[in-house]
Amino acid sequence: MATRERIPRNGLTIRELAERAGVDPRTIKRWTSDPREVYLSRAEQRRLRIRELRETGLSMRTIANEVGCSVGTVHNALKDQPEDES
Repeated sequence: MATRERIPRNGLTIRELAERAGVDPRTIKRWTSDPREVYLSRAEQRRLRIRELRETGLSMRTIANEVGCSVGTVHNALKDQPEDES
């Protein structure tokens, strides 16, 4: 399967783009989403960064602001940490 580039949404919702382009929202989602491998790789890098920041003693809220995610995402990244790495 060929690798494709993600098309940026430029702040528009999937529904707005679908209406403008006259296509189904699922088509827009397919055009604007990262390939799964890219998404999973970026998510793993974010989890590693969260753990590194937590080891420095930063609060979850500070880490969330630094990484650009929600406090819940930080909590889940720390909660899902394998036992041997704690």
